[in-house]
Amino acid sequence: MRIVAALGGNALLKRGEPMTAERQRANIRKAASVLAELVGLGHSLVITHGNGPQVGLLALQAAASPEPAFPLDVLDAESAGMIGYVLQQELANVIKDRLFATLLTQVKVDPHDPAFGRPTKPIGPVYDEATARKLAAERGWQIAPDNDKWRRVVASPKPETILEAQVLTFLIDHRVIVICAGGGGIPVVELDNGSITGVEAVIDKDLASSLLARQIEADFLLMLTDVDAVYIDWGKPNAHALGHVKASDLSVVEFAAGSMRPKIEAAVEFASMAGKPAAIGRLEDAVAIVAGTQGTRIEAG
Repeated sequence: MRIVAALGGNALLKRGEPMTAERQRANIRKAASVLAELVGLGHSLVITHGNGPQVGLLALQAAASPEPAFPLDVLDAESAGMIGYVLQQELANVIKDRLFATLLTQVKVDPHDPAFGRPTKPIGPVYDEATARKLAAERGWQIAPDNDKWRRVVASPKPETILEAQVLTFLIDHRVIVICAGGGGIPVVELDNGSITGVEAVIDKDLASSLLARQIEADFLLMLTDVDAVYIDWGKPNAHALGHVKASDLSVVEFAAGSMRPKIEAAVEFASMAGKPAAIGRLEDAVAIVAGTQGTRIEAG
């Protein structure tokens, strides 16, 4: 199968871990060994990944410089290249007979998307509320709660088109394992004269992965995170995991805002529009999730 495997933040940096190169590489090495199992079973992989902590850290470093800070689209590209480099290297260390490529991926968005007026995407480290409010006042940030902490939030417009889809298809057809759409891709808009330019935003990685999977005609969308399945009534005594469900069943369930809601939206979108399955579950269960014995599998219908 042609599988788009979307690595959640846990594959790069677990919540509360220090944002060091050594820690991120150690986590990526574990992810690479799991993905290698899927390749060993004969699947064709396209790998996407998040970048929230990394792009936020780059933005902090840029703000501390006496030089003018780079805009978010440039930092999106920088973080995608940085993470892609480590992923590509660690994958090549465990899969010896394949070629790899990391592709900076431009994703067109609507310049009039209402998301630009309602920032919701968390980036960077977590803070206690007092520190977050102090930084927001000093730096002009918008902030929002993130579980028991607070984080900076930025605009997250809906992805409309993967501009490098044709290049991706060419590489995939030549058996190249591609790492792309890092952090949801680099957000760009088309100007009246037809030219392309970047915008200040971070695209949701799962929604971009769903769009990518449809554009390259993938057979399966696999979203890997740090929970074993999608739960109804998460955090409550009656919480229970979902196994195999129809997209239409999930579309009528209200999920709390956070990392799971965009995964559900992405899965429902892919299953409904492509007519092929999506699944959500733990990174270490990836092989079993594809086999249908672990995680939550979302089918069309």
